[in-house]
Amino acid sequence: MSTLDKATIAQLAEYLENCQLKAQDTPKITDQHPSMDWDDAYDVQEAVLARKTARGARVVGYKAGLTSFAKMKQMGVSEPVFGFLVDEFAVPEGAAIKVSELIHPKVEPEICFVTKTALKGPGCHVGAVLAACDFVLAGIEVIDSRYRDFKFDAKSVIADNTSAARFVVGSRIANAQDLDLRTLGVVLEKNGVPVAFGAGAAVVGNPAAAVAMLVNHLAARGQELPAGSLVLSGGITEAVAVQAGDAVTLKVQNLGSVGLRFV
Repeated sequence: MSTLDKATIAQLAEYLENCQLKAQDTPKITDQHPSMDWDDAYDVQEAVLARKTARGARVVGYKAGLTSFAKMKQMGVSEPVFGFLVDEFAVPEGAAIKVSELIHPKVEPEICFVTKTALKGPGCHVGAVLAACDFVLAGIEVIDSRYRDFKFDAKSVIADNTSAARFVVGSRIANAQDLDLRTLGVVLEKNGVPVAFGAGAAVVGNPAAAVAMLVNHLAARGQELPAGSLVLSGGITEAVAVQAGDAVTLKVQNLGSVGLRFV
């Protein structure tokens, strides 16, 4: 049940997308719209996507956010939040990302899934995700909340497409069914120094579970996860702030390494 009218949703989508495109920060939008509900938040996000696709952007997949149980509790949500990925967010391995195009970028290590068959909810579970998965690979998500000083609530985050900005995936793939995704170890290095460590279980107990939750979320909105989708299953460690001059490398057990530079 939405509380905001279509005009307000369109206006918020235009405002938030402009903040993203112009790298301008903003106070959280729930300050102006305290009655906004979860459906409203996803409606704004979908309106942002509609603006992008109208200009020729192509959806390449989805991402999960707030996937650690501690983070969910902190933000008052019972399941992760989800956002879309379009081709304009994708960067090649080793790419130089211009910090001037972002507000306050941070990086997160991700285990990424690519599907070979469509997944439909409700009732999607880990087994279905593993069966539909073509391969998994390592990835780095660059998040960049449009909210001033990273002060926000979960509804504002959803409307802002869960802080999506850029992402890169590695070039080494593996069959998800051959790995124990829960114990997969990751090390994130900044300028050659390890700054964050974790294992796949940090993502709702199993990164594939985050994908299942995404599929069930899409089902509740009358959608499915198409074949050939890329899913960033959620940050395995805390997000690490980056600035111009930083080089970031992610090493994932069995999935090799992937890196980015910031200029």
